[in-house]
Formats: sequence, structure tokens, C-alpha cells
Amino acid sequence: MARLPHPLSIFTQLHYWRPLLCCHYAKRALTAGTNFSSLTTLARTDKSREGGTTTVKHSSKARRKAFYESPEGVLLRKLNQCSYDGDVIQALCHYDEARKLGVLLNLDHYNKLLYLCSVENAEVPHLGLKRGFEIFQQMLDDRVQPNEATFTSAARLAAAKEDPDMAFELLKQMKNVAIAPKLRSYEPALFGFCKRGDAEKAYLVDADMIESGIAAEERELSALLEVSVKTKKEDKVYEILHRLRATVRQVSESTSRIVQDWFNSEYAAKIGKEKWDVNKVREGILQGGGGWHGQGWLGSGRWKMVDTQVNEDGVCLSCGEKLVSIDVDPKETETFAASLSKLACQKEAKANFVHFQKWLERHGPFDAVVDGANVGLSNGHNFSFSRLNTVVEQLRQISPSKRLPLIILHISRVNGGPAQNPKNRRLIENWKKNGALYATPQGSNDDWYWLYAAVSCKCLLLTDDEMRDHLFQLLGSSFFPRWKEKHQVRASTSGGSLIMPPCYSIVIQESANGSWHVPTVTSDDPEIPRKWLCATRSKKNSLHSVWTSSSRSDCT
Repeated sequence: MARLPHPLSIFTQLHYWRPLLCCHYAKRALTAGTNFSSLTTLARTDKSREGGTTTVKHSSKARRKAFYESPEGVLLRKLNQCSYDGDVIQALCHYDEARKLGVLLNLDHYNKLLYLCSVENAEVPHLGLKRGFEIFQQMLDDRVQPNEATFTSAARLAAAKEDPDMAFELLKQMKNVAIAPKLRSYEPALFGFCKRGDAEKAYLVDADMIESGIAAEERELSALLEVSVKTKKEDKVYEILHRLRATVRQVSESTSRIVQDWFNSEYAAKIGKEKWDVNKVREGILQGGGGWHGQGWLGSGRWKMVDTQVNEDGVCLSCGEKLVSIDVDPKETETFAASLSKLACQKEAKANFVHFQKWLERHGPFDAVVDGANVGLSNGHNFSFSRLNTVVEQLRQISPSKRLPLIILHISRVNGGPAQNPKNRRLIENWKKNGALYATPQGSNDDWYWLYAAVSCKCLLLTDDEMRDHLFQLLGSSFFPRWKEKHQVRASTSGGSLIMPPCYSIVIQESANGSWHVPTVTSDDPEIPRKWLCATRSKKNSLHSVWTSSSRSDCT
């Protein structure tokens, strides 16, 4: 009997490995759209066909029961428990026993095993790596078609072997067999190259990720920034800072330290234009909507890097520069409202939400929307109509039309509990009479209602909700954080005043004179000061000085 090649050879000897992935079974799966996560694997299908057996159709309930009681079902439950416990040793014992008993493993079994092998385990640091490649080879021998999770786990094994080239090759092979990668699929290769200090190959992974339409998040951008700083790639440092500005906006403490390392370095002091085109900088600021120009490093000499804060007027307490407010594009708002409506109709009873949209068209637009439940419950477990009415009146006073804001409350709050109090009932009836109250129906999530109302009316939204749970994650990290920053009003916990949106944008800003201001992530509580990084150079011969001297001469 011919010996199998060493497990690592399925990756290092690609001439052997590629045919396994592009074999008859993979091609047939891609053309026929076979679902290999089903209970019947490709290997079983072929065996039943070769034996001329007849497939008997059972009800889905009967099939589930049959699988649950089968050796395959028992094995999957055991592996699920091992995955929950993070117990790779026990999982491998179950695997070895199943192989001896002739249990036919499917995609779910193999993915559970590969995942456990790819997770770092301090107790058995090399066991998962050794057995993981062996199990992947066995999976291919069993002609079980891999999916994205399989390739990602294999790439993690390659990363554990400190071989990012192997991880990147796996990614390419996954795309070759028409399996769409995810962000996690790129991480082993990207982080591996960055850790090794191989900036050029890290950039290749990044370019492939962009080509696949996958947006890097802070972890990926931070790794790229760090390797760019260490390898003195000033253009890449500049590019990645702007990508952080556009996607992350505020950085974590770990990314903040990398930013500081760059500005404090001797190399950064040597980089920058002593002279630049003033008009191009102005045009860049106008085209970008403010807060950046994209014309490269401006100025020369050492950077002064300090931790600072920005006051309520947007003025940096270190350098005295006033940060700008970056407008939200009205077209983006309309597109976001449409996508929000579509998503809400998928998550809510469509008839209920459509009814609300029609009601809003008749009674709107409003100058402000209030998350009634959040405000009424903000001081404890007992709902307070008095507190809700206080902020409603405050919003009416600052409204240009002096109109009541729209109050969104669940119908149970409108009809039961404290709503039965005569005084509260009069408040409710007054709000209804003025078309300022909408009661969301039973079984609904009122978050969809108040958010859609505020976005579609292009108005203020009063809520202390952090807007971080699963619902808001569905909205993405591009437009929504910018909209939220410009429109969310909060009720002060220390008093009855309203905390309006900041008059400047809390986002990485590149100034016309070449200085940088980088906000760090803190609590969304506006009463907790946010730390900013301020990086400046001498203003001598800077664009700031040119503008100042010009404006002074115009005034004389």
C-alpha cells in the first residue's frame, strides 16, 4: 500500500494539493450547487449510487431523529461539546474512535475538528497543529468538499506554523474553487506577514481583500499601520491613517500607541513637504467634505505629539486649533433611510411597519424624535411620564417650529402601568391630539420605529441608547456612526438639561497646516472627557500662517 505524503505536503507541494481541490467531486459540486453541510455527504452519495441502492424519502422530522440517534449524530454532539469546552484532546479521541468504528464524517464533523486544532492551546501547543493537517488530508481523501470555514481553519493552522505564505496560498485556492472568502479568511495571512515584518506581502493580501470587496476593520488596519511604521513606508502610513479616518473614525489604545510611535520617530521628522500647493490643499478639503485634504505629509521637522482634550467648541486644548464638523451627505441619508426601511420590513411584521411609514407621511416631518421607553426608564425600573414630558417640552422649546417632537412608545406603555394614572393619561391624550405619539404594536421592536423616523425626517433623535446591539450592527460601520454623531441628543444624568450633538466631528482630522488630531475610543457618555492625540509641527511658513497673514492684510 502506497504511503500518504506527509500532512504538510498538501500545502507545501501545491502540485499535489491543487488536484484534490479541483477533482471531479469539487467540479460537480460547483456546477450542481450541492449542499455539503447536509447529512448526506458526497462520499455517501457515490457509494449509494455505486451499490444501486434506492433512496427512501422520509419526513424532515424523521430524518433529524434518525441522524440524532446515528453514530454520526452522536459524534457531532460530542464534538460540539468539545468545541464549547475548548477541549481539543477529547475531540481528537472521539475522532480516532470514530475512524476505528468506520463512522462516516461529514463537513460539520471535520470543521469542528479543524477549528479546535486551529485554536491555540497552551497545554498541547503542537498537538492541534500536527493533527490538524492530518485531518484536513483525510477530509480530502474522503472527498468531502471544503467550505469557507474549512479553508479558514486550515489557514489558521498555517499561521500557527508561522507560514503566512501557506495561509495566503490557501486563500487563493479557496477563491479558485469559487468559495467566497470572509474577513476572517484573510486574517491568518495578513497578521502573519505583518508579524514577520514582510510589509510588501501584507500589502498584497490587503489588495486581494479590497479586490474581493471585503473592508478591513481596525485590527487589520492597525496591523498594516504597525508594519508600515516599522518598515518606514511613509506613504502607506499616510494612506492607512486615512483609511482609519474613513472607517474606524476613533482608534483603540493599542492603535493609538502605534500612531504615537510614528509621530515620535526620527524618520517621521524627515518626511514632509516644506512647500506645497495651497490651492490643491484647499480643493482637497472642499472635495473631501472637510477635515482632511489628502495631499500628503505637510511641513518639516520633528513632530510635537501630546495627549490632549477638545473643548465643547471643538478647540484643541494643546495647539488651539478648531476642529471642523463634517457634514453628512443628504443623498447618503436618503439611501440609508431606504435600506433601513427594507431591513425593518424584514425583521418586523411588514404590515405594521408600512402602516407606521404611512402614518409618518401624514403627520411628519418632525424636528425631533424621542425614544420614549429609554427616556422614561432612565432613572430606574419605574417608568416616569414626568421625566419623559420634561425632555419633550425641552425639545419643543428648541424646535424651530415650536412643535412637539414625535414620541415613540410601545403600546403596552401607552395603555398599562403608570399610563393609567389620570395625570399621565392626560399627557398621553394631549400627545395623541397633537399627532406627536405613535404606539408601536405588540411583538414589535420600537428601535426600528424611532430610528427610521429620525433618519427619514432628517431630525434630532433623543435617546441614551448606546446603539451597539445586534440591530445596530446590521446597519454597518460606514454611514450610521456619522449620522448618529450628528443627530443624537442625550438627556443629562446629572441634571435636566439636554446634551446636544457636538459642534465638531469626533473623527481623525488632518488640518490644512499639516497637523493631525486623533480621537481615542472611550465611553459614548459625553460627560466623560475623550482623549485626543495632537500631532503638530512648527507653524512657520505653514498654510495656516499664509491664510492668517492674508486675512489680516485684508482687514487693514
